[in-house]
Amino acid sequence: MTNSREIVLASASPRRTELMALAGIEFTVVPADIPEDALPGELPVEHVMRLSREKAQAVAAKSSGRFFIGADTVVVLNGEIMGKPIDEAEAYTMLSKLSGCTHDVITGFTVFDQESGVCLSRSVQTEVIFRTLGEQEIRSYIASGCPMDKAGAYAIQGGAAHFVRSICGSYTNVIGLPLAELFELMQTMQILS
Repeated sequence: MTNSREIVLASASPRRTELMALAGIEFTVVPADIPEDALPGELPVEHVMRLSREKAQAVAAKSSGRFFIGADTVVVLNGEIMGKPIDEAEAYTMLSKLSGCTHDVITGFTVFDQESGVCLSRSVQTEVIFRTLGEQEIRSYIASGCPMDKAGAYAIQGGAAHFVRSICGSYTNVIGLPLAELFELMQTMQILS
């Protein structure tokens, strides 16, 4: 396996850090600080792919290491991109819209090899079905503070686990980093044996 100083996770997400550690990947973390607004006319998949590349390359430009991993996750309901809520009112609106509905969680991820200049990106989409949520349970969940730094204002692995009726696709994608697909890409790039 590659030396831990060579793999850098370009993310401030504690969930991505936890997933990488659980997977046994040795790495360091350097948060990416880039604007995450969607460009006019940008499709959700284009949006997360672009941001994942920008995060990996921005961190590579200011950090030591060889392989830089960037990722971005959004929730999409009827074509509307839901990123992280800016306040409790927006979190309430997001969760109310998701209540009783099927939506998609899309993560774009990039692995950038600074030494060779190779930059490969992929995206993964998971379908999530929410049960119908009551107003008070939405408000209680928001009061916990949990939704404020999460796409779509919820964490499937946390206090919103009971909101989810079913998923079709990658569970780790819904958390923020599709591990199986990331491993496949890293093996393709000969980062992992």
